[in-house]
Amino acid sequence: MSVEVTNKKQKPSMSVMLRRLIVVIIVPMSIVIAVLIGLLCWNAFQYRTILHNVTAASAFNQDFKSDVDLKMFYYVSDSAYADGKPTEEVEKARELAERLLEQTTEKDSIDSIESVRDLCITLETRMEEVDNAETYDEGMTQLENNIYILTDLIQTYMYDYLYYESVHLSELQEEITTQVEYILIGTVAVFVIVVFLIIFYVAKITEAITSPLTKLAGRVNDITNGDFEPKTPVDAAQAEIQTLSDGFEEMVGKLNTLIQENKRAERRKRHAELELLQAQINPHFLYNTLDTIIWLIEADKKEESIKMVSDLSDFFRFCLSRGKDIISLQEEEKHVLSYLAIQKTRYQDRMDYQVNIPESLYGYSVPKLTLQPLVENSIYHGIKLQREKGSIKVEAVDLDDRIELVVKDNGAGMTEERLQEMRAAIVNGEKIGFGLRTVHERMQLLFGEEYGLTISSTEGVGTTITVVIPKQKHDEKGIINV
Repeated sequence: MSVEVTNKKQKPSMSVMLRRLIVVIIVPMSIVIAVLIGLLCWNAFQYRTILHNVTAASAFNQDFKSDVDLKMFYYVSDSAYADGKPTEEVEKARELAERLLEQTTEKDSIDSIESVRDLCITLETRMEEVDNAETYDEGMTQLENNIYILTDLIQTYMYDYLYYESVHLSELQEEITTQVEYILIGTVAVFVIVVFLIIFYVAKITEAITSPLTKLAGRVNDITNGDFEPKTPVDAAQAEIQTLSDGFEEMVGKLNTLIQENKRAERRKRHAELELLQAQINPHFLYNTLDTIIWLIEADKKEESIKMVSDLSDFFRFCLSRGKDIISLQEEEKHVLSYLAIQKTRYQDRMDYQVNIPESLYGYSVPKLTLQPLVENSIYHGIKLQREKGSIKVEAVDLDDRIELVVKDNGAGMTEERLQEMRAAIVNGEKIGFGLRTVHERMQLLFGEEYGLTISSTEGVGTTITVVIPKQKHDEKGIINV
């Protein structure tokens, strides 16, 4: 289907329209912003510096005094909880004071933080002097008169520093707030004028951009819901959106063509696989059956030869099934019965068979040549490989919304290694177990990945092959839509 491409020669590009909008907005706003930046920069710098100081000071351990006092008490009293002198806590407090001193500008704050730094240095010295105490009482006296007093002063001066910086921050914030109020009044006045000038132009450009994009998004939703039919491209004011819409519809047209071609290819693939399976089965099977018929005639077994010719005729008639891929379960039963009857005549006393398919399931659909490859596998890879007489049982089980087809034999079976190889070959599509692989792939192609074929086997006991298909009423046309 051809898609008409909309003329876009005289349509402005989206970048041109957006540049116009930017110019209309930016020019008046740039003047206002430049004034705002100039007025607020200095205050912002001051505010940020003080706020940084307050934040850094907040990192000071609120339990500094109690932690240092307790650790020193444990240290002096030689307690079992002693973990050395708290030099690390004091060192951190001194380093914090030195960093804050580099950033602080207010005199009261500087005095407080210098006191913290000096007291930390003194505290470190007094902590060293504790080691010189000769008695327990002397150590406790130094602890009371030096350590406890110094830690209390350090904590007090740090709190004073926080207080002075907070007051300064509050005053600066009030000053900035007053300036911002005047600036905002002027800014609002300019804004009102600018807004009235650009509102119409912005609305026009917005509508011109969003309307075609909304329509284009609607097309995407339609395609997501399975509508692959090409439509007339969206008529957009911008060259880019118009090009996108034209190309999008053209892509949808090609995609629709590819989908249809893929569906046809899948159908051809199913037919080719079925024909390939039939081509593999028919020649050797036909040669062996004809040899058996000749042998029966030569042995003057007229009734047996007539029956075998009749079974062979039924077998190929069911194989053809008037070109249908899907037949009823009753027809599939007749097909596998004719095949088993022929093989029973060929192998005579070496095999027995039993087919149990409930009449209630006769009216449901099954892909043609589902059971015959499974029975053939049981004969040639199970019954023939053992000397004693074998048996094959074919049955169908009603599982509410599904049907389970089972082919079971008591033949030679498989080793665990061989069983794993067969299972992997069926899943991976390897050139092994062709008939079983083809049945499995056809089931998944027709019905989905939750359906298909499974194998279980025990060496010397036998093999069971199970096929699960959906329970669908048979359509006389023999077609399943994929």
